[in-house]
Amino acid sequence: MRVRLLSIACTVAVMSAMPLAACRHTPRSARAVITVDGSSTVYPLTEAIAEDFQRVSPTSHVTIGVAGTSGGLRRLCRGVLDMAAASRPIVAAEAASCAAAGIAFVELPVAFDGITVAVHPSNTWVESLTVDDLRRLWRHEAEGTLLRWSQLRPTYPDREVHLFGAGVESGTFDYFTGAITGAPRDSRGDYTSSEDDNTLVQGVAGDPNALGYFGFAYYETHDEYVRAVAIRADANSDAVLPTRDTIRSGAYRPLARPVFVYVNAHSLDRDDVRRFVDYYTTHVTEVANDVGYVPLEARVQAAVRARLEARRTGSLFAGDAGVQTRTLAARLGVE
Repeated sequence: MRVRLLSIACTVAVMSAMPLAACRHTPRSARAVITVDGSSTVYPLTEAIAEDFQRVSPTSHVTIGVAGTSGGLRRLCRGVLDMAAASRPIVAAEAASCAAAGIAFVELPVAFDGITVAVHPSNTWVESLTVDDLRRLWRHEAEGTLLRWSQLRPTYPDREVHLFGAGVESGTFDYFTGAITGAPRDSRGDYTSSEDDNTLVQGVAGDPNALGYFGFAYYETHDEYVRAVAIRADANSDAVLPTRDTIRSGAYRPLARPVFVYVNAHSLDRDDVRRFVDYYTTHVTEVANDVGYVPLEARVQAAVRARLEARRTGSLFAGDAGVQTRTLAARLGVE
């Protein structure tokens, strides 16, 4: 597993979109620069592929930022990025912003992820939660009122509950709130928030009263420090833990989701960007397995590759605010 908590120096480098090479002390030279920014959830996958690509293509240089999905897509639509990484589909307002700026994009689903709800390992009282439990805990009406575990369930201890979750620039925030509270961006605000999943993992790992949510890859790599909570879609459903199998099958409802890269179509005219995106979509299955993501099925991956080769612009999710209504295979026409 190559995903890891970033060192302080590398975290600063990534947040400022400094080159990956800076973390490896590789001398900088005049090389083609490929710019990527966006989701911290997708960061470990893109980082691993970029490192591999730079080994086989030493004349190329990939910089990766973690401004969050919304931040990355805004920069893409301003024309200052070659690629944006996203943990949710682009929404209509963002697509309209790209169109107004004359920026066409190619949307490429690259893997599946499951938003993991986690607690500290010393937490002995929470084994599973229903979607309704999470809704009561995270909706905006809970702010300043639901502050103790015993308020969530009377059988839980009378201890403070400390929440950690995605920041408002994060695609994980948009997806989680849409799936759990029922309306994207409907959330309480009195929690520790970050667009960086590393920060959330560290927060939960250091607080026995904590509950947080973040990407599955971050949980899988640090499962000795945090414990996943099984989710029940409703009171009558089985409790399901996030695993590669439950995420791939869709049994981990409603928190299994695809993740994406969005490529500036104009950038694909550059040989270095075209080769990197081709490398990304060719090798993402093997790398996804290595860094804690769930690979796409072969037929879905082939359809994504065909989408790239045709430079098909626009979103598969246009006019659809959610990702649960149709499968990715159906959207790509290969179900």
